[in-house]
Amino acid sequence: MILALISNKNHIINKLKVRQLYPLIIGSLSLLLLAAAWYDTSYYRIPNFLVFSGTVIGVLFNTLLPQEMGGIGVLPSLAGLGVGLVILLPLYALRAMGAGDIKLMAMIGAFVGSSSILNITVYVLLVGGILALSVALLRGRFSKLIDNLKFMLFMRLAGTSTMSPITTDNLHQSAGKLPYGVAIAAGTLFYLVTEYRLFA
Repeated sequence: MILALISNKNHIINKLKVRQLYPLIIGSLSLLLLAAAWYDTSYYRIPNFLVFSGTVIGVLFNTLLPQEMGGIGVLPSLAGLGVGLVILLPLYALRAMGAGDIKLMAMIGAFVGSSSILNITVYVLLVGGILALSVALLRGRFSKLIDNLKFMLFMRLAGTSTMSPITTDNLHQSAGKLPYGVAIAAGTLFYLVTEYRLFA
């Protein structure tokens, strides 16, 4: 009976430690995502100092914190960084997002690891699609958006991975600039809320 009580007490203490220290990782990532979304909405760019410093913080957290405190280890963190860096490169090649968005995904991968960044990407693409449609409808440019998607797909199928600056500028002007950092932040935060049951 006494051993059972001690074991239960230790279990509760361990859960409390996890609940106290997971916010260190999740809270840091959330603040970085909100800052990135603000920069992207305000200036249509995500500064390098934000994503680079965030990447270092993510790797350090996962290297220094033990597993029971939320750390996943340095190798899984670096693997997540790599997966996050390459997973949306096709959209970057199609000029559907900028280099800052790719680096932001790499930063997220450094925090959550390779398996989680794959799940996050699904949410990001869903939110990005909704955001693109909403912006196009609000600006009355839905037909332009469809034309742009057809053009980019044609260029890709034709084996052309780059476009002239004039062509790219015309695409942005016709469809409207899209701060994709907002979609990345929203998709990632939704994943964190549902995966870790933050409000449960």
